[in-house]
Amino acid sequence: MNKDLNAPEIDAIRTAGGLVRGSLERGVRRFLGIHYAAPPVGANRFREPVPVLPWEGVRDAIMPGPSAPYKIRPFPQLDVVPLVGNSGEQGGDYLRLNIWAPENARNLPVMLFIHGGGFVLGSKDSAAHDGTALARAGVVSVAINYRLNIDGFLPVPGIPTNLGLRDMIAALRWVRDNIAAFGGDPDNVTLFGESAGAMATANLVTSPLAKGLFRRAIVQSGHGSMVREIPVARRLVSKLAKLLKISPDAEGFASVPFDRVWAAMEKAGKPIGGADLRDADGYEPVYGISRFIPVYGDDVLPELPLRALEKGAGKDVDLLIGTNAEEMNLYFVPTGIRRRIPGLLASWLLGRSNPHARAALKAYGLGSGKRPGEAMTEAMNDLVFRWPARQFAVAHSGRTHVYEMDWRSPASNGELGACHGIELPFVFNTLSTVTGPRGLAGENPPQELADRVQSLWVSFARDGSLPWAEFDVEGRQVYQLDAAKAVTEPVMPAAAFTPR
Repeated sequence: MNKDLNAPEIDAIRTAGGLVRGSLERGVRRFLGIHYAAPPVGANRFREPVPVLPWEGVRDAIMPGPSAPYKIRPFPQLDVVPLVGNSGEQGGDYLRLNIWAPENARNLPVMLFIHGGGFVLGSKDSAAHDGTALARAGVVSVAINYRLNIDGFLPVPGIPTNLGLRDMIAALRWVRDNIAAFGGDPDNVTLFGESAGAMATANLVTSPLAKGLFRRAIVQSGHGSMVREIPVARRLVSKLAKLLKISPDAEGFASVPFDRVWAAMEKAGKPIGGADLRDADGYEPVYGISRFIPVYGDDVLPELPLRALEKGAGKDVDLLIGTNAEEMNLYFVPTGIRRRIPGLLASWLLGRSNPHARAALKAYGLGSGKRPGEAMTEAMNDLVFRWPARQFAVAHSGRTHVYEMDWRSPASNGELGACHGIELPFVFNTLSTVTGPRGLAGENPPQELADRVQSLWVSFARDGSLPWAEFDVEGRQVYQLDAAKAVTEPVMPAAAFTPR
């Protein structure tokens, strides 16, 4: 166990596994790298999460420990490491969580965060979602790791499906059983996540295995429609097994080192020669952003989350769901795609995921003087993120509020705008991590907005209160975070080209 000799010691806290001791800094207690499940290695690698073996003595919870294995590549114009982590220390012992709590906390609201990264990368330790400021705002903040890519979201025959979601459920159960010792209220837990973490959060709202484990949910740039039927997802199993020259089972995938697996994953994700994961109607719900997503048709997600919502699943969960106004700018502005892609290529690329690609691009201005890349970006803002999130809000029969992040980042020569991920440093009040010449938020992001957004999130976690009306089909009230006002949002053109 590593120990930071400069960290002031605090009293040890007893968990189900044993005693842990964190550190105290400026009124916030930090407990890093606590095990919520046994390491997913050896016989446990492709099993449902199992409790960690109890230990003797006191474990120091002052170092975060490893993350799940992943790789990141340099991103054009921007430093994305604060959002996804640096893929630094990695290893098998990563089913851990971090806790930030105010000193002398007692019975405070709990906010458990699930990181994004397309279900293939990311870490609880990414700088942009450090929980210190949330703790100072009066909640107990928790962040978790979970199994990624093949280990977490590939439905290999003979292996339990949705192992990544099962990890999250195990973490929620750990919080229910242990968080009171850290000053949190186990009956007032808000589950929240961004991007892939938001997709997971939306899925867990509908999961019978997660029922009763959280009271509220915040879904940031996500929804419940990025899921696949198991037979469709198994095409990816076959493709990867063929690329790796292994049997398509646990033994085969366990026999391959991570570097080879990652290379095969990249090949399988290419638009040409990769796995075709379109459903029977020609839709690919993730639009090529990731090949690894949850599946439905098992005990975790018995049916499509939207159908489950319509039948009343999650009606006891208060929901705050929203998107950023220009989500796809993150992918298409720094890379130059928005400016340079020709019309035929835009139609072909979108057609790999949507059978109505040409009509959708026309509805968003292609052929009316708008650049093909601009039409494609605007269409995909709505097709991939904004409209499915509104569908989720409409289907949810419980209390539902919708927001939109409308602050425009000046990065990428003023063109990055309200892109995917931009709300994270405002929610966590960590603007310093994304500020600078290559920072996602540019040189001088507004601190006042971060204070206000974090206050909204904390208020919702505390008792569900928000300063705007609930969302419904008639009123369509959406709160714009930067403008600080609710507006009536029109139905988007994407509605005509999205599965219902």
